[in-house]
This record gives sequence, C-alpha cells and structure tokens, in this order.
Amino acid sequence: MNLTLAGILGLVIMILLIFLRMPIGFAMGLVGFVGLIYVVDWNFAFSTLSLIPFSVVLDFNKSVVPLFVLMSMVASESGIAEEIYKAAHAWFGHIKGGLAMATAIGCGGFAAVSGSSMATAAAMSQVAYPEMQKFGYSSTLSLGSITAGGTVGILIPPSMGFILYSIVTGESVGKLFMAGILPGILQVVFYVALIGVLCLRNPRLGPAGPLSDWGGRARASAGAWPMIILFLVVMGGIYLGVFTAMEAGALGAFGAFVIGFARRRLNRQKIVQSFLDTGRVTAMIFFIIVGAIIFSTFLSVTRLPFTLAEILAGLPVHRYVVLLWILFLYVILGCFLDIYAAMFLTVPILFPVILALEFDPIWYGVLMVRVMEMGLITPPVGMNCFVISGVTKVPLGTIFRGVLPFLIADILHLALLLFFPVISLWLPRLMTG
Repeated sequence: MNLTLAGILGLVIMILLIFLRMPIGFAMGLVGFVGLIYVVDWNFAFSTLSLIPFSVVLDFNKSVVPLFVLMSMVASESGIAEEIYKAAHAWFGHIKGGLAMATAIGCGGFAAVSGSSMATAAAMSQVAYPEMQKFGYSSTLSLGSITAGGTVGILIPPSMGFILYSIVTGESVGKLFMAGILPGILQVVFYVALIGVLCLRNPRLGPAGPLSDWGGRARASAGAWPMIILFLVVMGGIYLGVFTAMEAGALGAFGAFVIGFARRRLNRQKIVQSFLDTGRVTAMIFFIIVGAIIFSTFLSVTRLPFTLAEILAGLPVHRYVVLLWILFLYVILGCFLDIYAAMFLTVPILFPVILALEFDPIWYGVLMVRVMEMGLITPPVGMNCFVISGVTKVPLGTIFRGVLPFLIADILHLALLLFFPVISLWLPRLMTG
C-alpha cells in the first residue's frame, strides 16, 4: 500500500475509534503503533512505544502543564470566581443588563487564573445564575452570558490550549500567552456590547439592579485585587523576560496558595482536592500527549501532513480561503471534542499546511483556539451548553436560545482578528528576549 494511503487509512480508523468512545489518547497511540508496524517494522514500533512515554514524562519543560493546572485548581478552591463576580456586580449591576455584563467580565477575570473554558463556565454558573434569577433576568440572557462567557477561559492566559499548542508545534508559550491577552479582552468587550444592545431593545431581558456607592464598590473590589496582581506579575514577568513560562507557572501556583491561605479559604480538604484534581487533569493531558506523539511519528513516516500541505498550498485559490476552511473544521470539531483532543488530533496534520501557506504560527494559534471556543457553544452539541445544563438543571433548548446572539458576536470578533492580525501579534513582537 502507498504510504500516503496508509496514513489516510490510519486517520480514518482513529476517527472511527474515537466515535466508538475509545479514549482519544489510547486511540491515537494504538493506531500510531500498529501503523508503524505496518509501514516500518516491529522493532521501530516497539522502540517508539518504549521511548516516547518516558521522554514526555521526563521532559522538564512540560512541567509547565501541572504547574498552571495547579494554579487554576487552587484558585477555584479559594472562591476566586465569587470575588471577581462581586466586584463586577458592584460596578455594573445598576445598569440594564449589568449583571449579565458583570458575568462576562467575571468570566474574563476568572479565566485569567483558570485557563479552562468549562471550569470557568461551571464556576460562574453557580455564582452568577442565582443572582440574575433573583433580579428577574431572562433565563436565556442569564445562561447565554454564562455559557458564552466561559469560552474566554481558553483565550486569556494562562491558557492550557496555548500550552498544548506550544508543546505540539514548538512555538513559544510566552508569545502565545501574550498573543491571547488583547483578543481575550476584546471578546469580553464584544459580549458586554451585545448584552447592552439586547437590553436596550428589550429592557425586560435584564432589569437594572441597585446602585452601589463608592465604598461598596471598593469593598467588593478588594477581594479580586490579589488575583489581579498575581496575574499581572505572572504575565508581566513573561513579557519582560524576567522568567520563563515554567517559572511563571511555579510562581502562579505558589501565589495562589499564598492568597488562599491569607484569605483563610484553604483547608486540608481543599488542598488535597486541588492536588487530586491537578493529578487527574495532568495525567489525562500527558496520556493524550503520548498518544499524539506516537500517532504523529506514524504520520511523519507516511508523509501525509507534508503531502497535504503541498496539495493545499498548490490549489488555485487564495490562501485565506484554505485558512477559512481549516477554521470552519475547527468549529465543527469544537462541537464534538474538547480542545485538547481536537488539537492533538489535527495540529500534526494541519500545522505544516499553515507553514506552507506562510501564515504566522502565533496568529494561527490564536485563531485556532478562538474558533474551537465557538464550537464549545455551537448547537446542537456545544460542550459548554451541556456543562451549564448539568450545573443549573435548565433544559438545553433554553441554553441554546441564549447563546445564539453570542455566536453572532463571536463571528464579528473572529472577523476582526482575521482582518487585523496586529491585534494578536502586537504584544508578542514587543516581548523582551
């Protein structure tokens, strides 16, 4: 069999195994291992299988994964989501749709320490949804703002999506973090503007709440400042070249512990739970990484990614047409797969295409993460919608109706990032070192 055909067959079998609910890390590793036996030999396949798990686990640079995961877990256990929401509530709750705006802003703030879209959505739904119900907000607007706001979690650093993209492609995780800051802030701005327009047209969607005085705003903001300062120190240190992304992760995790202890929000049970959750998430990610590298080795031998890159680069269409098709594929994948799975499944195949088309890999990383976020809230499968439905016990139909206007805002936001790459690339280009 032709090597390229062997690569295509392996890809089809792997996708089939994933749809049969085999864990994606195992599916990629199994297909990659059997494929290497077929296209090379037993010795090479077993050598690859024995070396890659050790090389992944022993790679010092990959320590950035558990460190930032630990930071997010400790922050979650410390009640950071509630503090950030209270601060936003105090500043915006008195205007029409203000609580929904506070939710979008709170999601952006919590995302800065969480790095996970589904974790952000789940945490904010427990804090914000009961408050909006109390003030008579429409369920569609309430749940739409929470579900869509959660997707900011994978864009504003520290983002696990950017960390894994860096691992797969070799791009600088520090530059990826910087590239996500302005697009993430703009996403929150788009959501706030959308909520304002919706409530201007129909004030019953989000009635105005009580006005907080300046003292109340100061008191509400006090709880959010420690984490804001920690975020600025971590990201500022990376930007200025004071420390690496891994050192930033260590500092962030340590700082989260210090803040949690200082506020007396951490006890033995919460600390143990933070470490257990960190271990589970890290093990899942590393298992996917091992499987992805084995599968990528198989694809490299078949030269499928490079053949695909040559074909797509040679098509008689503008390169942006190819890019739009790739981004559309990621929206679809984001509906069915979590971002980690979709990334490790596709980046080894499509990244050579992006390089062949001479797109900036940092800019492409931002776009890829952004469109997979859109998939997380795209009916009928969007995973964030299922998370919110599970937490709030609200029917999926209500949540889907709520997120549709936010998808329009997402499309406009994506168009802005496409037409103006400088939004994503300005900060990385200014970085020291």
